[in-house]
Amino acid sequence: MPPEAIRHLSQDPVLAAIIEQTPAPQPAFADWANDLYLALLESIVSQQISVKAADAIFRRFRALFADNYPHADQLLLLTTDELRSAGLSGQKIGYLRSVATFAGEHSLDRAYVDTLTDEEIVQYLLPIRGVGRWTVEMLLLFVLDRPDVFPIDDLVIRQRMVRAYPERTAGLTGRVLYKVLHEIAAPWQPYRSTASRYLWKWKPA
Repeated sequence: MPPEAIRHLSQDPVLAAIIEQTPAPQPAFADWANDLYLALLESIVSQQISVKAADAIFRRFRALFADNYPHADQLLLLTTDELRSAGLSGQKIGYLRSVATFAGEHSLDRAYVDTLTDEEIVQYLLPIRGVGRWTVEMLLLFVLDRPDVFPIDDLVIRQRMVRAYPERTAGLTGRVLYKVLHEIAAPWQPYRSTASRYLWKWKPA
């Protein structure tokens, strides 16, 4: 973790204690860290199933292509039965086709995407069926390596923050809780990605 990020985040005494008692998280970049298109396909396959199952299905999905790469034009030519043979549901097949269609009409090159702000990327990718804000925020964190992402829609992040800041969050729900969590995280800027990685790895007593 960047030392300047640790110094900044440690100004919050609660977060400082979490950092002190938690091993430094390692960046979780995939082999396709520079391939946003492939990352989007993998994120669709991974939705609502175990990591083990997702990895197996994604391997079978990629094996449907001659060079093991699901080129958008080739993906759109595959039949539903061919895609189902990899273990994909009908809904996910529709989502994968939506990613492929988007990739054929819009740029997903890092050279272009890196010119956009975090929120611009969220709004750019949300029109893809099956892609929500949480999905894009995970891509911002783990594929695009953006430093100041606060994935408040992630259940674990919310649970850990409620556990860490009980005096500020006790009894709060819904929009009120979201507002307070944003207020807690505001001083962490511009290193909220590092804070989030620590919260994910932290194991409360």
